[in-house]
Amino acid sequence: MSKVKAIVIRSPGANCDGEAVFALEKAGAEVELVHINRLSRGEIKLADFSILLIPGGFTYGDDISGGKVLANELKLKLGDDIDRFVADGKLIIGICNGFQIMIKAGILPKLKPGEQPKLTLTYNDSGKFECRWVHLSVNQKSPCIYTKGIESLYVPVAHGEGKLIGDPKAISANNIVLYYADEHGNRNAGYPHNPNGSIKNIAGICDNTGRIFALMPHPERHILGTQHPQWTRLGAKKYGEGFPIFQNAVKFAKGI
Repeated sequence: MSKVKAIVIRSPGANCDGEAVFALEKAGAEVELVHINRLSRGEIKLADFSILLIPGGFTYGDDISGGKVLANELKLKLGDDIDRFVADGKLIIGICNGFQIMIKAGILPKLKPGEQPKLTLTYNDSGKFECRWVHLSVNQKSPCIYTKGIESLYVPVAHGEGKLIGDPKAISANNIVLYYADEHGNRNAGYPHNPNGSIKNIAGICDNTGRIFALMPHPERHILGTQHPQWTRLGAKKYGEGFPIFQNAVKFAKGI
């Protein structure tokens, strides 16, 4: 069987694309790192891939707001291609800046033509950039294919605009995939466990199919056991806690 083909979008200011490529390759995918302009010009076809990953960073310097410029590019230049990609049963994952982009492009939650987003990501309650490791609790009722078999995660966050706000009815309880939590799994834990003040402690969401997934924390930064901040004290495992997310994606994509 041929390898699963994955595409990671690169654009000015993206800074987690290398980690994303590594994570997908480690999980068994054949990965291409592609600049957004090559997709826009049609040099690379989105339809040739099974997984689309929009990585973290600060695309275009977040000069308008987090992810807004790249979101407009995806919506206006590649909107039809993305719609077909989703309709064909393929996978999209957005991490950190990728989460911001997916919401502002109307990819997740999916917006109808002319409909305005009911959710957005804005400045952290702390008023500063938050860079720390966080505990995440996984919603077992979610259809998300990326988190199958996972109960909790310990991964980093690194963002200044990670607070999810908006109409709570815009996303159902089952489509909430990840909650910020404390080390005991308490999903109501406040700052610093919830690093940004997101409503309901939401850290990640998905669509009804479970194939379209976005999250603020960085699973691609905890792929190897030695990336754990206390590995010398606790002992290093072979793989980090973020790795199963990419394994699940590649496993699912093999059946497409």
